[in-house]
Order: sequence, then C-alpha cells, then structure tokens
Amino acid sequence: MLVSDFNYDLPEERIAKFPPKERGTTRLLVLNRQTGETKDSYYRNLDEFLNPGDLLVLNDTRVMQSRLFCTLPDGRERELVVLEKHGDEPQRVMYRGKLHDGDKLTINKHIIIVNRILGNGIAEVESDEPLAELAEKFGTVPLPPYLHRDATEDDKKRYQTVWAKNMGSAAAPTASLNMTEELLERLRKKGVIIKYLTLHVGLGTFLPMRTDNVEDHHMHSEWFHIPEDTLAAIKNAHRVVAVGTTVARTLEYYGKTGKTSGEDDIFIYPGFEFKVVDALVTNFHAPKSTVLMLASAFAGWEHLHNAYDHAVKEKYNFLSYGDSMFIC
Repeated sequence: MLVSDFNYDLPEERIAKFPPKERGTTRLLVLNRQTGETKDSYYRNLDEFLNPGDLLVLNDTRVMQSRLFCTLPDGRERELVVLEKHGDEPQRVMYRGKLHDGDKLTINKHIIIVNRILGNGIAEVESDEPLAELAEKFGTVPLPPYLHRDATEDDKKRYQTVWAKNMGSAAAPTASLNMTEELLERLRKKGVIIKYLTLHVGLGTFLPMRTDNVEDHHMHSEWFHIPEDTLAAIKNAHRVVAVGTTVARTLEYYGKTGKTSGEDDIFIYPGFEFKVVDALVTNFHAPKSTVLMLASAFAGWEHLHNAYDHAVKEKYNFLSYGDSMFIC
C-alpha cells in the first residue's frame, strides 16, 4: 500500500486560513460508510444524527502556547515549537532556520541550549526554566505551518476547545473546535452521553510521512489517559462516537491493548479492524496524511475520496479551521 495512493486535489482556496467568525457555524458533510451516500448539513445540527444512548467521546487536552521566538547571540531570530515531553526523555523542539549543536538561544533573558540536532527540523534542548513554563509565559499559539501566518489574539481562544483542561498538546484536536456549549447541552437533553479522555497531540501531527510504503511508517508516541467513567460508558453505549482522530486512535489503542493510560503509537490505515468506534466526527484532512488514512480505514478510501470530491465541488473548507464530516 503506497502513501501516494492517498492523494487528492486540494485547491489552495479551499484551505480555511482563519476560524469562522462564530464558533459552530461551519458545515458538516454526513457520510454513510456502508453505502457511500452523503448529505450536506451544518455542524450545529450534529444532534440530528445522534440518538439517545449514543456516547460522544471528547478529548479534553489543552494546547500549549508552544511557539517561541528566540534569538541567537548575533541577533538572528529562530522559531521553536515545544514538543511534548515523555517522562525523563530529553526536551525536544521543532525549529525553523539553521541551528547547530551548542547554539545558545535567548527569550526574555532565559537561555535555551541546543544539545543535539536530530534531523528533520528536530533538536534536543535544555533550558534554565522548564520549556513548558517558558511557553506559557512567552509563547504563542502553534498554528499549523500551512496557514502561513502568525497567530492573533483570536487564535488563542479559537485554536482551543471550549472544554480544554489538561495542558500538554502541541496542536488542537481540531474536530472539536466547532463544538459549542449550546450544542453539547442539546445533545445531553436528547439523551446522548458525553464523556472525556485525554490525548496530548504531539510530534506525529507535524511530521510528513517520509516512506513510500504506508506499512513502513512508524507513528510517534503520544501520552493518553481514559478515565474509569468513560470506560464504563463505552461498555453500555448504543454507539461510540469519537470526536476527532485523536479520540479514535486512543479508543482503538485501548481496544487493541486494554491499556487505559500511557504511550499510544497506534497507526490506523485501511485494513484496520475497528473494535470500539462506531461513528466518527472528523475534519477534512491533508493529502497523504496519517489522519486521512485513519478516516480512509473507517469509511473506505473509495467512499471517502468521493466525499472529498463532493466537498471540493461544493466549496467546503478544509483542514484545521475548516468544515467537518460525520462518518457513520
């Protein structure tokens, strides 16, 4: 199975560069994964497609203000994105511009030392204060590189879910960005059960696939935790509806291993047998990406590709700030 098999034509004008003026006003393309039939709707109408007894699972991670602008001793600026830290492993960053082993960077008089360049724009660093704390003090929103712009004050609020709680993600669980408290309340009144888990979105969300064969790609691990009340709700649910690929990966890792906390490196692509997730809310993903392959595994590539063609034709907006799909 080749990475190039999961390609499609994404016009630049279909990429949402900014969040919608009002949260929750984006569109929703409903895809029946058995028949391939599609229906055009709106995200705010998600409750129309869920039933009493369905379980909606949300990711309660909180995005770090992990984009730091630092300077070298000669005044040249370098951009760092603080990556998730697992246990006692060295702190890592993604960087833009040239860096070398031993370089010293400063940000508001704090020192960051480059210990080792790892390749692919990743470096191991150490600092006089924990990087997570520096990021919260001096950082800004780590918007996806394809937006080609700096974060605004609006992004600080909108590139975060309304329920974000547990700090640790390098990127947002974007399928949830258009979920509102009003919609959640309507879902509860309808009898939909809402529960949470945590998966800190990490390095894997930034890195392109560098292998020709899908099977040769190795996913970077990400920390997760599924609370007991969520596990109990899964066992009694009519349908388990994952909001986002982060939730889908976490639930299926649990389904595969039985683990409820730790490091998750599951890679889901066509041929994968889903054991937990019955329906999926997800955004429109970039060509040849791991998240597109997960959606393909769930819906079938032919059905998904046809749905994407429809979405392009009907001028849906794609990627993080764009419209969404409900695959059921």
